[in-house]
Amino acid sequence: MIVALANLRQPLVLGLFFTGLIIPRLWSQVLPKISQPVDASTLQQKVMCGYQGWFNCEGDGADLGWTHWAKNGNREVGPGNVSVDLWPDLTELTSGERYATVFKHSDGRIAEVYSSASPQVVAMHFRWMKAYGIDGVFLQRFANGIDGGRLQRHKDKVLDLVREESQRHGRVFSVMYDLSGLRSGQVGRVLRDWRALRSERQIDQDPGYLHHHSKPLVAVWGIGFNDNRSYSLADCADLIHDLKEDGNAVMLGVPSWWREGKRDATNDPLLRKVIEDADVICPWSVGRYRTPRQAIDHAAEVWEQDVSWCRDRNLAFMPVVFPGFSWHQLKGGELDLIPRRRGDFLWSQVFGASQAKCQMLYVAMFDEVDEGTAIFKCDPDPPVGEGVKFLSLRETPKDHYLKLVGEAARGLRGEAVIKRQVPVLPVKNSD
Repeated sequence: MIVALANLRQPLVLGLFFTGLIIPRLWSQVLPKISQPVDASTLQQKVMCGYQGWFNCEGDGADLGWTHWAKNGNREVGPGNVSVDLWPDLTELTSGERYATVFKHSDGRIAEVYSSASPQVVAMHFRWMKAYGIDGVFLQRFANGIDGGRLQRHKDKVLDLVREESQRHGRVFSVMYDLSGLRSGQVGRVLRDWRALRSERQIDQDPGYLHHHSKPLVAVWGIGFNDNRSYSLADCADLIHDLKEDGNAVMLGVPSWWREGKRDATNDPLLRKVIEDADVICPWSVGRYRTPRQAIDHAAEVWEQDVSWCRDRNLAFMPVVFPGFSWHQLKGGELDLIPRRRGDFLWSQVFGASQAKCQMLYVAMFDEVDEGTAIFKCDPDPPVGEGVKFLSLRETPKDHYLKLVGEAARGLRGEAVIKRQVPVLPVKNSD
């Protein structure tokens, strides 16, 4: 949380702040007045979250059914047709922004979900980012869905909402194109879309659009993986070249072992050449380690050398950290495959990144309940029933992971010391 003490005008509030007696409700009243807008001129010292914004509900106007809540979006969400392992907390939404499912909670309440196309939902998410000192988001824009159809219309609406709320709450955002699912010859649609966003919507002129080296930052995820993707590295090289020629700073989402060309990465020498042509690299680490000890070892054995390699080539290095992982509903895997350990798993990565002298962090993800990586508020009492299993995070406050990510941001800015143990943070609201 960013606290500008000079803006605390009332002696009573200041006294309560320093004595630790400030009550939870008062935090929510004071915090918006004392938070400062995030500097959009650089990625340095930023903690950014991935923001999917891909959830739809029947009746939300997008005509996409129950996208990302259900395996079959044409059928209502219920036992046997659900794709998320975490259940979102909707207590701050009005009834008109909630969509009923077949599920019920243990107290008999009907289990409800939300649509990412709702202005109130996006406003709530950015309000949380501001309240907990999270700098902003990389808005996911899957390139296989920008073909002018219904899915693109939904993506465009979410983009417009993110633009509006980032400005309202003083956060930053950047567009991240995910290449997953593209076929050979389709990478060029990214350049066409980005050029349209700049020329027709002037997206890069937004006060909250993130820049780096005085250029608008555009991210491209999915380069160099060895999982037999249909598009080629040569296609990606052309894309990066053209984006740079157009005056953009470029961030690349690459495999964890990009530097050595092993495990999740292709050994094609062109990968290193493509990376050297970029401005920022962000290796994907979700699932690459499963315990706090393994996470710290990964930072020491992999990230430290990555940082050195990038420093020698004047590149910025942005590691990915995540709170845990589970895709039981989505893929049939083990529920709680990578346990959160009350935040210790996430914090061990933050600590490891700090030890490796990383100057920025990508948190996967803000709202990803499909794979159990969401850091936003989740319902501690998820739906119940025969054959129904969801993760419950009741062992920690609903805002626990928002607070931890905010504390990581403070650490990057030098406002707090990142130590190995999970920090005990004050209560900031009534939840």
